[in-house]
Amino acid sequence: MQRAMTVVPHLGLRLQALPLALGRPLSRAQTKILGCDRVKLMESLVVGDIAELRPNQGTLSLFTNEAGGIEDDLIVTSTSEGYLYVVSNAGCWDKDLALMQGKVRELQNMGSDVSLEVVDNALLALQGPTATQVLQAGVADDLRKLPFMTSAVMEVFGVSGCRVTRCGYTGEDGVEISVPAAAAVRLAAALLENPEVKLAGLAARDSLRLEAGLCLYGSDIDEHTTPVEGSLSWTLGKRRRAAMDFPGASVIIAQLKGKVQRRRVGLTCEGAPVRAHSPILNMEGTVIGTVTSGCPSPCLKKNVAMGYVPSEYSRPGTPLLVEVRRKQQMAVVSKMPFVTTNYYTLK
Repeated sequence: MQRAMTVVPHLGLRLQALPLALGRPLSRAQTKILGCDRVKLMESLVVGDIAELRPNQGTLSLFTNEAGGIEDDLIVTSTSEGYLYVVSNAGCWDKDLALMQGKVRELQNMGSDVSLEVVDNALLALQGPTATQVLQAGVADDLRKLPFMTSAVMEVFGVSGCRVTRCGYTGEDGVEISVPAAAAVRLAAALLENPEVKLAGLAARDSLRLEAGLCLYGSDIDEHTTPVEGSLSWTLGKRRRAAMDFPGASVIIAQLKGKVQRRRVGLTCEGAPVRAHSPILNMEGTVIGTVTSGCPSPCLKKNVAMGYVPSEYSRPGTPLLVEVRRKQQMAVVSKMPFVTTNYYTLK
């Protein structure tokens, strides 16, 4: 099934961080970390190897606590302008900002050169197989030279000072555009002048990210879930694993080297759609876990879900049961992503 082109603003139009009247972002919070010690600050809070990022390259990383739990997921980009560009979840904005500001003050008191600046921008996500073809009409930069998880500042359809990042939350090729808030609606309207572009809301976004096996913070991962349990061990930088110098490292590395009690798995299910909080049972009918996300897959024409089960039930192909409206239905542990991702990489 061909996935459609979408502008997915989280406000019915996926203007991801278009401020409300009170000035609060809707879905994504954006910050800059500046100063010679910006990498030192970020690596004191996240599990990723930020120092190894090339100019304008980004990575998905995780804020973790001392118990190994995930405080939030975020994208950190090392910009050619000499600062770290951080995009995190607006739902965690208060605690994320407090965490980063607290560490800034701590390092400043020790003589470090570091500061934080909140970016008052909106974030539009243009996603789909022909996303960059549509966008190319409005930019001078050659988007063929912008691979997955890289970004550049450019003028977009007459709006200057936009940061275009080749990424998204759909599993498809596409971009997220950080745009000055005052120009966000104008830019969205310019994109929508192309008949290829359609508005998409949260339900469409949620089915796409679930088909791609992507986590939603607060549902599939939270402060009580470790990266190993959440099947996100790949976010741990090799150097960081060896140094064990991130919050919760002793817990997380022990899980990597030993056995973790539970794991996030994908499920394909029969019958009625499976939703969050549905019990997962073994074939003997004993409850062994819980669904964290679930929906019908428009591409696969069957129900997909993810949830947590004990490690001994996490092997793909394992038959299980799920309970929907007090009725048990068959489910099978399945590899994720359910639908092959289409991220753009340079050949």
